[in-house]
Amino acid sequence: MSVPTEPEYPRSNSRYRVGLLRSRARAKFKHTGKVSLRWPAAVLPLSLLMACAQDPVSPSPEQSSSTNPTHAETDRRGAERSTPSPRRPTERGTTITAAGSDYGTVLFDATGQAVYLFDVETTAEPRCYGACADAWPPVLTSGDPQGGPRVQDNLLGTTRRTDGTTQVTYAGQPMYFYAHEGKHEVKCHDVFLNGGNWYAVQVDGTRAP
Repeated sequence: MSVPTEPEYPRSNSRYRVGLLRSRARAKFKHTGKVSLRWPAAVLPLSLLMACAQDPVSPSPEQSSSTNPTHAETDRRGAERSTPSPRRPTERGTTITAAGSDYGTVLFDATGQAVYLFDVETTAEPRCYGACADAWPPVLTSGDPQGGPRVQDNLLGTTRRTDGTTQVTYAGQPMYFYAHEGKHEVKCHDVFLNGGNWYAVQVDGTRAP
């Protein structure tokens, strides 16, 4: 019985190796009736080998963001910016009220001290300083002035004095006390002192009659 000859291929060619295996398999089958092929790794299809190398496991978007410190820091800063800061309430200042007097309803502070305007001042800029301010202390405030009953809140305001303090204004005019008068007294209405006339103030901002 003739032995089939193996095909001639260059020994360095992968086709040579495949052909050699097939020839040996056919010969073994004729003698034993069984065949078993073992393909060496060197002759496995190149596409199969490349497919394994091109399928790396990529982290999910959740894993990337949770393990990336840059993303975590960005998320933290964004949360801080989105958290609103509590607003500081406006400080309540001096309260101005209205009460009856010999000159009608005029302005007082919350303690009952009468309030006056200086007719020399025609704007919100104070002009009473030095000896004038000693006799006629300005009505100062540390916050927004508050209006009591019958007082028109829209007429209340403030102005800055040269020493940095804040003075209450009413209808655009700076307000003053008189240093030598007691509570609930109005003794210095329509008097001329310290270079000008002083008047008690009505609730509409005009001088009392």
